[in-house]
Amino acid sequence: MPHITVAALQIGSDYAGKATTLANILRHEEAIAASGAQLVVMPEAVLGGYPKGEHFGTRLGYRLPEGREAFARYHANAVDLDGPEIAELADLSTRTGATLVLGVIERAGASLFCTALFIEPERGLVAKHRKLMPTGTERLIWSQGDGSTMPVVDSRAGKLGAAICWENHMPLFRTAMYAKGVEIWCAPTVDERDIWRSSMRHIAHEGRCFVISACQVQPSPAELGMTMEHWDADRPLIGGGSMIVGPLGDVLAGPLERETGLITASIDMEDVIRARYDLDVVGHYSRPDVFSLHVDERPRSGAVFTGGE
Repeated sequence: MPHITVAALQIGSDYAGKATTLANILRHEEAIAASGAQLVVMPEAVLGGYPKGEHFGTRLGYRLPEGREAFARYHANAVDLDGPEIAELADLSTRTGATLVLGVIERAGASLFCTALFIEPERGLVAKHRKLMPTGTERLIWSQGDGSTMPVVDSRAGKLGAAICWENHMPLFRTAMYAKGVEIWCAPTVDERDIWRSSMRHIAHEGRCFVISACQVQPSPAELGMTMEHWDADRPLIGGGSMIVGPLGDVLAGPLERETGLITASIDMEDVIRARYDLDVVGHYSRPDVFSLHVDERPRSGAVFTGGE
């Protein structure tokens, strides 16, 4: 496979809602097309929003009416996978020739999932990954995904997988994705910390794959006219730090801090094979006689109906 260009679009959800956020994404069409990127990764929950600091009126053992109203607003701002926002992104993918991997808040009935979507030129939405384990109080508002949405997508850019934010810290999840042959690891996130960047380099080095981390960037509470307890009013809610890492853990682009923008890198997919010469954690460097991993990929529904006509 020849050299290809990959990119991370660092952008934040607009507090005006998903329509404004989508419009902000579409404003980067010219830059995406000009870059020649065959793959663009965008942050976690960019459509639907990451409500940092919101408590949804919940105390241990009871919930307040204003929390229910907050959740109803959040639910209304989520996206349906057959909705107009995804159709617009599919058109963007086709016009630019770039595969898109991006985080959304997916609406499924009354439940919400933090989901990564895979959108291909001409084909539209081809796969999704629902976050397996929401972190901390994210569990108040997001449902858990199951093993049925852990794809490695054979795209024009290579074999793509996605792990959302702190899923990247789950060793067994990583092993499963390595075993599926992931070559480009997409990491939509809202984690801006230096330790996150270390994790991105570790995963690239461990999995001998390219890693694209796309983080949201959000203004400070002061800029948004908000007050947040235990948060410096002038500190950005999310500071960015998107980066692209090579399969030996070397940083190829970024980190981009505290601004919206597109970062790109030209990569040689043959570097994956070169890197796995001395470390293939699910191949020649594994010990299946000692360790094994069982992955249940069956969909888990709350109601299963059998019989009938």
